[in-house]
Amino acid sequence: MADENEVRIGTEEDINELLKIRREKLNELQEKGKDPFKLVKYDVTHHSNEIHDNFEKMEGQFVSVAGRMMSKRIMGKASFCDIQDREGKIQAYVRKDSIGEENYDEFKRFDIGDIIGVKGEVFKTRKGEISIKVKEVTLLSKSLQILPEKWHGLKDTDLRYRQRYLDLIVNPEVKDTFIKRSAIIKEIRKFLDDRGYLEVETPVLHTIPGGAAARPFITHHNTLDMDMYMRIALELHLKRLIVGGMERVYEIGRVFRNEGMSIRHNPEFTLLELYEAYTDYHGMMDLAENLIRTVAKNVLGTAKVTYGDYEIDLEKPFERLTMLDAVKKYANVDFNEINTLEEAREIAKKHNIEYEEHHQKGDILNLFFEEYAEKNLIQPTFIMDHPVEISPLAKRKPDNPDYTERFELFITAREFANAFSELNDPIDQRSRFEHQEALRAAGDEEANMIDEDFLLALEYGMPPTGGLGIGIDRLVMLLTNSYSIRDVLLFPTMKPRD
Repeated sequence: MADENEVRIGTEEDINELLKIRREKLNELQEKGKDPFKLVKYDVTHHSNEIHDNFEKMEGQFVSVAGRMMSKRIMGKASFCDIQDREGKIQAYVRKDSIGEENYDEFKRFDIGDIIGVKGEVFKTRKGEISIKVKEVTLLSKSLQILPEKWHGLKDTDLRYRQRYLDLIVNPEVKDTFIKRSAIIKEIRKFLDDRGYLEVETPVLHTIPGGAAARPFITHHNTLDMDMYMRIALELHLKRLIVGGMERVYEIGRVFRNEGMSIRHNPEFTLLELYEAYTDYHGMMDLAENLIRTVAKNVLGTAKVTYGDYEIDLEKPFERLTMLDAVKKYANVDFNEINTLEEAREIAKKHNIEYEEHHQKGDILNLFFEEYAEKNLIQPTFIMDHPVEISPLAKRKPDNPDYTERFELFITAREFANAFSELNDPIDQRSRFEHQEALRAAGDEEANMIDEDFLLALEYGMPPTGGLGIGIDRLVMLLTNSYSIRDVLLFPTMKPRD
């Protein structure tokens, strides 16, 4: 029977021949009573990086390592192979006189991609490479497919996202991104836990979509015979817990928005929301800045982050700018001098800003901000004091009720956080919900519905509260220098192939 190494890869026919050879090898092993898929356990004592990092202490020590064979070099009576485990790679040195002729012949027929276990002594080769001198080798799982790098590499981003397992096998930097993602979430939890926040879980299925302006996914509950909505935010249930006296709560959870897809947007994504009684949006600004800076330092060892062509300085105090001042700075339009909706529409027409009939003055101010200011906010910048029209859940500014105590944090011209001094006046909240319902009736599918139970909760009394939401995926993108949100989601949403 031919061996994979004897087949020259070129056409699809060649690849099919290689796949056939691998299955023949499996059949041969099974006929000999050596079916690798019947093995149920293998005792691993060490991982690759542990051996590399502690070689001076471990030289001569007997170890057991397992992983995927990524390369193999046959040299007569001795061979080398590289084994890749969760931490990296380590070289194994396999000699015929150490494992026996029969076992050595079987080892030579192992394929790249097979999962193997080796036991032996830690040593350093004459070329200075830390390795394992193998005394025993075991085939733990047979790879019946050929790793992509075997013929063309795995550079196709569509294939990488669809078959993330292959991406993780052949692109080590991808695995590093997701290890960092886990570390980032761990540090966020530690930061909040250390400050007395309680992590909670709230429902994913809602009877009313609320807490954000977004189009929801709709599903159906068979037993209750009712439509339900996948949550678009965590907000309204968490604020119910503030009413209940929990005072400091947070949740890190998936939310779902039935909207467009881009390098910044995936239909499901991970959101951190937290709420703290007896503080306001200034307290949330301080918390957000401290949290992001601390997480960067603890995960990366620095608060200066490279993202694309920019060096982002998270160490310096974040800039704080009102939306009015940002529009004045970047669009040279002063909305303090615009007193009526007609004036706002007129200035929008002069600047080719497209608005809709239902848009009010505050909506048009926000359109100016999105067109002129947002693209300039590269270094961390808090944009404060949003118009009440676009902030249905934020408390009004006492000295200027047309605006709210709300901020968004922008870095690299992207929104990373959204926060309010939370609206706790049930009468004002009902009025704003009714305005949102009117927008929905007029065709705005992203407008909020009236949540009567939430209004009832507010009527029992919610203390002054600060709330903050941070997009975990975008934060991971920033801290791992990842271009697309799909690069930081293990399994991004993809349209199935035919």
